[in-house]
Amino acid sequence: MVTAIPAPGPGTLAFAISGRLTRADYQDVLLPAVREKITSGEQIRILAVVEDFRGLEPGALLEDLRAAATLSAGQRALASYFAVVTDTDWVRRAISLFGWIVPGELRLFTTARRADAEAWLATAGERCD
Repeated sequence: MVTAIPAPGPGTLAFAISGRLTRADYQDVLLPAVREKITSGEQIRILAVVEDFRGLEPGALLEDLRAAATLSAGQRALASYFAVVTDTDWVRRAISLFGWIVPGELRLFTTARRADAEAWLATAGERCD
């Protein structure tokens, strides 16, 4: 399940991810917000708070791959920043292994360091890290 949550700053999209991720989660919650950012030409800043995540439904995996292909083609010129907040070990390992696929800069934070994730997103791209 994906739920939009209050964003930590202007221009940032924020989502809580838990349970099983479905195709509807992509189509109804994630993709419209990201497409709007791409269309407007704004930098993409996403905070993903992952708790009790139990994986993807098969249709969601296919949607994830399709979305990655179409969205990355549309956002190549846009700066993108992703902060993932989670204490779930297998999610952290998966992101460490496959995070290079994400177009843009991705950083992992523990739940205790969520404020650091929000601060990084607020200034990412405005300074040399």
